[in-house]
Amino acid sequence: MTITLITGGNKGIGFETAKQLLELGHHVYIGARDVERGEKAAAELGARFVQLDVTDDASVNDALAAIDSAEGRLDVLVNNAGILGAGPIDGPTALRVFDTNAVGVVRVTEAALPLLRKSSNPTVVNLSSSLGSFWAVNNPERPEFNLPLALYAASKSAATMLTVQYAKAHPGIKFNALEPGATATDMTAAFGIGRSVVESAKTVVRLATLGADGPSGTLSDEHGELSW
Repeated sequence: MTITLITGGNKGIGFETAKQLLELGHHVYIGARDVERGEKAAAELGARFVQLDVTDDASVNDALAAIDSAEGRLDVLVNNAGILGAGPIDGPTALRVFDTNAVGVVRVTEAALPLLRKSSNPTVVNLSSSLGSFWAVNNPERPEFNLPLALYAASKSAATMLTVQYAKAHPGIKFNALEPGATATDMTAAFGIGRSVVESAKTVVRLATLGADGPSGTLSDEHGELSW
């Protein structure tokens, strides 16, 4: 049985990823800030729920302690929780976006490392974005060129760099960052763009089910590795 934790798993790509991994036989824990919404999503899917707010150290530590107590290890961690931070830019907004999208990756990963080390095939997938790629945002032929989401883009660039640094620091664990593709979720509703979460979740599942000899320290989309 593969034990998997997905942060922000009560909706959007996280929810669909949980659904697809459950169909593959994973034992999935959905982490969500809101207890009512998280429990409802877990019940709908047949998953388990842990209250997990990636911006709160105590919440993160309690969630991983609960998984440790129940399972004794963690095989797959999907750092999916994130916010867009669109609109006017100011200090408080920047702190909130980075705290969720970048520092949240650090909080959850650090709390999960002792459990991942107990796995025979430990894998971490960080939901990043090609908006955090210098190559993509400076390429007029790419859609990222015309998306003015400075805080989201910068925080996702940080998430990708964290992925690379974690991969170098922990060679026994696979760490990969993912551009899941523009997806129609409540986060992107204002832009009216995106494909079905079903398609985007498939890209997450691919990295979450890598074999022991799979790559590490990469940023990729459904077509392969991306420059950044």
